[in-house]
Amino acid sequence: MHVRSQPPRLRARRDNLRQIATLIRSTDTVRDGLDRLLPRLWRFCLVLTGNHSTADDLVQAACLRALEREDQFEVGTRLDHWVFRIAQTVWLNQLRADKIRRGRGLVPVEDAGLVDLHAESNLYLAEVLSDIMTLPEAQRMTVLLVYVEGYSYKEAAEHLDIPVGTVMSRLAGARGRLSAMRDKANRDQG
Repeated sequence: MHVRSQPPRLRARRDNLRQIATLIRSTDTVRDGLDRLLPRLWRFCLVLTGNHSTADDLVQAACLRALEREDQFEVGTRLDHWVFRIAQTVWLNQLRADKIRRGRGLVPVEDAGLVDLHAESNLYLAEVLSDIMTLPEAQRMTVLLVYVEGYSYKEAAEHLDIPVGTVMSRLAGARGRLSAMRDKANRDQG
C-alpha cells in the first residue's frame, strides 16, 4: 500500500495555520498576563531604578515593548521571565543613553514609598531596604529576584542570563555587604 505525501503547498498552508494559532495564543497570553504581572513588574523596576517615577516610566516602556513584540513570546515559557528581561534591557539601554550611572537615579527608601514608615513593625524593613538599595545593581537585582520574588537560583540565573554560580556569588557578596553594614550600624549606635 502506497501512502502519498502531502503536496508542498498543503504542508506550507498547514504550517502557516499552526504559526498563526501560536501567534494568537502568545498574544492572548501576553495581554492577559501583563495585568496580573504589573505589581511584580513595578517592584522589579523600582529596584532596578531606585526611583518611583523612573520605575513608572520603565514599567510603561517594558509593557509597551512586550505588547509590540508579543508575537515573539513563546507559549509555554514563563511570561514573567520574558517581561522582566525586557524591562532589564530597556533600563540598561536607558542607562547607556542617559549616563544615569554617574550618580542620578537612586533615592532613599523613605522617598521611594516601598514601606509604610509610620508603622513601627516596618522600621527594620525600611532599614534593610535602604541597605539593599545601596548594593551594586547586579547584586540588587539578584537579591530582588531570589529573596523578594522567590525565584530559585536557577530561575534567577536564566532570567539574568548568567551562570548559577554567579547568582550564588552575587548573593553571598550581597549578604556580606549587608551584614557589614548592619555590624557598622550597630557599632555606631552602641
